[in-house]
Amino acid sequence: MATVPLISDEMAGAEVLAVFDDIRATRGTDFINNFWRALAHDPAQLRRTWEEVKQVMGGPGALDPLTREMIYIAVSTANACAYCVHSHTAAARGKGMTEAQHSELVSIIALAGRTNHLANALQIPVDPEFEASS
Repeated sequence: MATVPLISDEMAGAEVLAVFDDIRATRGTDFINNFWRALAHDPAQLRRTWEEVKQVMGGPGALDPLTREMIYIAVSTANACAYCVHSHTAAARGKGMTEAQHSELVSIIALAGRTNHLANALQIPVDPEFEASS
């Protein structure tokens, strides 16, 4: 259950409706998901977050849109954000992620979690060869 009521279009003010309209236009859908409806309690936060999402997830870049979604799934898993895992898995599938790719992604997430815990538990020093050069 959400900690705030979800803002419907009927409850939204002009500033929130403008962001909702931009989400609809950018995504080519009438659907506004619950994340945006919860953020609508703070119109400035809603706008700021949407602008960043548009730039990072939808703007030009070296990573293709599916790769971006798969990274988002991995980070969301590490951060235990069930909402984000579900929404970005749906987005990745919409961008063509196959079941084989999803299975491989889950295997990588599991392996990274295990080896990260081992490295942290053992406090293994970083090899000088792995350090970024100045």
